[in-house]
Amino acid sequence: MKPDLNLFELMLLQAPELSDETAAEILDFLYHLTEAFESCYDGQLRRYAQSLEPEEPPHPDLFDEFYDELPDF
Repeated sequence: MKPDLNLFELMLLQAPELSDETAAEILDFLYHLTEAFESCYDGQLRRYAQSLEPEEPPHPDLFDEFYDELPDF
């Protein structure tokens, strides 16, 4: 079940003051955390993403009529 994400709730309405270095370090940590999470749950994330894609009908064989023998030259 997909939880309803309210992006407004994720906004920092009263964000604390951070130094430039601290902001960069936190951002770097979040990137590493996201990378580790994706690495750990890669298979599950791919399966879920594929389950959301509509199933495409099989493509017809475009060369089905061209399997005749070629003439000798």
